[in-house]
Parts: sequence; structure tokens; C-alpha cells
Amino acid sequence: MRDFLIARPFGLISALPPPLPALSGGSRTATPRREGKEANTRRSDAANLQKYMGLDQRGKVLAEYVWVDSHGGVRSKTKTLSRPVTSADELPEWNFDGSSTGQAPGHDSDVYLRPCAIFPDPFRGGDNILVLCETWDSDGSPNKYNYRHEAARLMRTHEKEQFWFGLEQEYTLLDADGWPFGWPKGGYPGAQGPYYCGVGTGKAQCRDIVDAHYKACLYAGISISGINAEVMPSQWEYQVGPCEGITLGDQLWMSRFLLNRVAEDFGVVISFAPKPIPGDWNGAGLHSNVSTAAMRAEGGMKVIEAAMKKLEARHPEHIAVYGEGNEDRLTGRHETGSIDKFSWGVADRGGSIRIPRQCAKDGKGYFEDRRPASNADPYQITGIIVETLCGSD
Repeated sequence: MRDFLIARPFGLISALPPPLPALSGGSRTATPRREGKEANTRRSDAANLQKYMGLDQRGKVLAEYVWVDSHGGVRSKTKTLSRPVTSADELPEWNFDGSSTGQAPGHDSDVYLRPCAIFPDPFRGGDNILVLCETWDSDGSPNKYNYRHEAARLMRTHEKEQFWFGLEQEYTLLDADGWPFGWPKGGYPGAQGPYYCGVGTGKAQCRDIVDAHYKACLYAGISISGINAEVMPSQWEYQVGPCEGITLGDQLWMSRFLLNRVAEDFGVVISFAPKPIPGDWNGAGLHSNVSTAAMRAEGGMKVIEAAMKKLEARHPEHIAVYGEGNEDRLTGRHETGSIDKFSWGVADRGGSIRIPRQCAKDGKGYFEDRRPASNADPYQITGIIVETLCGSD
């Protein structure tokens, strides 16, 4: 990842593959089920859709309310507004059936959506918006899966530290049958090597989807700062940030929503599983770049080194919220550290924490936490980092 946290805030077929794990409900699991016939999917008919998308809405605005479910996936539903809005404070609360998303029991199923941030809608255009929401229970308490609420409290408490975050979201593109897109059916592509930042047929898959997502994020006002093809074929990465405080989590979640919606148009499945394919293939992470005002100032390396001791002391607590299935990824191989041991070093991609060489040379900058899995919740990541470095109060 580019050193941006010190800037302004903002083949050949080989052996047959093993059976794929089944999907149990959300983006934290590995791949869709492969039962019976291949799933029936279709791409959006853009030409037909366009004649409807251009119709006059007669002053009405469509607001797509987006929230995080109990499985680490995104859900959404649409509300018609009588006029354009410019702030989440202007929007009404709404509700949904939490028993259908794993967020409430059937006998008390209403869960409430409280708007937190709005984004221009790249799919509908005009004054239409995407609305990121927190989930709240009927008794007025945050829902069990509302990780934003506590993270936002921590950010407010330690606002003077001026935390900047930049997250690198890796993901894998799957075909309708759950096998990585472009991989030989019933086999594997050639070994890793030519795919990282690769260009050309057989090296880069689904670049059209990647570019469409990039443009959608820019339209929506998300601070997406770059993209690249990853080490495993059909795996890509995009970066969001730097953003200050809770804004990073808001933008990362909305970028995931956009990615899934774009892939929906192309008939491709997005997997955030940290190890979608067993064997000699790189996993997928959510490398988290972190700095404070003190780290970015002259002599900041001493502050970074002090942070390493605090992070080491709470290594198990961090691993507990750094994503499901991370034990399959953090093996000490494929550019990862061991899940059982904390380590850090300059330019070391085999450690828990990497200090960029340029930061070590400058004596200030940021650090990269390489432990989070690709399916981890950015609110939990940024929240526990702030808590570990600064305390809960």
C-alpha cells in the first residue's frame, strides 16, 4: 500500500480441487454452496434498464437504507422521500424484520435503522442516496451486531489523538458455482507469480468489475485511493483512506455494499473469505494502516515503538475480533505472521505489524496491522486499536 497515512487525511490444470465449504449465511463464510445443478444467475440487462432509470421521479428521492447483518454481510431496502436531503440528520428512522437477518428473535423482531451517513447513489443517480445505518433494538439499546456505536464512542473520546486509518480490502471473485472466476473447472490455474498487479489475458480476471466498482466509489464520495490485482488469480484489492475516526468504517462498509451491487450486475459473486481456496494460495486480508498526530510528527517513531508493546500485550483480544476463519490464513506463510505469536519489524510482511521502511527512515509515520482478515468488521478493527493504544475511557 502506498505510504499515504503521512499525507493528508482523507494456466495449467493440476490436481482436482478439494470440496468447497458450504455457505452458512454471510460474507464471512467461504463460498456459496455447490449443490445439484449450477446456480441460475443472470447479468443485468443494462440497455433495457436504462429506459426506466431515465424516467422522471416527479420530485421524489429514493433512499437506499444499508445496514450490516449478523453474518457480516450487508442488507438494504428502499424508502421514497418527498424531497432531497443533504444530511443524515434529516432522515427518519426505519425498521426491518430482524428475525430474518439473525439480529432479533421472532417474538420481538423489529430492529430499528438509525441513519448515520449518506452517499450519492451511483446506480440511480440524481438526488437519490445511499444511507448507512446503525441497528438498534426496541428497548433503545444498540443491537448486538451494532459495532459502530462503541467504535464511534471511542473515536469521540480520543478525538484529540487524530487517528487516521487506511484499510486495504482484499476479496475474491467467484463464478456462480462458487469456484474462482476464470479458474479451470475441476482444476487449478498456474502457480502464483504472474498475477500480482498482472496485466493481460490469463493474468487479470474481471477488470471490468474492478473498474466499475472504482468509479462507483468515486461517485459516492468514498475515499478510495487505489486498486491492484493480488497474488492469487481472481483476487483483487482496493484501498480506502486515509480517513479520520469513524469515517473509515462508514466508507469501508459502503464500499463493500457497492462492490456486491456491481458484482450483482455482472453475475459474479464476491467472497471476503480469508482463505477461500486451501493449499499454496495467498489468503485475503484487510491490512489496517494506522497513525496518530504524534506518530506523524517529528520523533514519531518512538510513539510507534511504544504502540507495539501495547499491541503485543493484547494480541489475543485483537485476534478475537479480526475475522472468522483467520486461523487458516495466519499460518506464518504466504506473507502472514503466526496467529499465535505477535511480531513486528521494518518492511516485514511476515510479521503481525509492518513498519514501512520509509517511515523508519523518516523517523515518523504509521504502522500496518497485517492481522485482520478480509471479512473483519472495520468498526471492530479501528475500535480495538484505539482502545488498546489509548484506553476505553
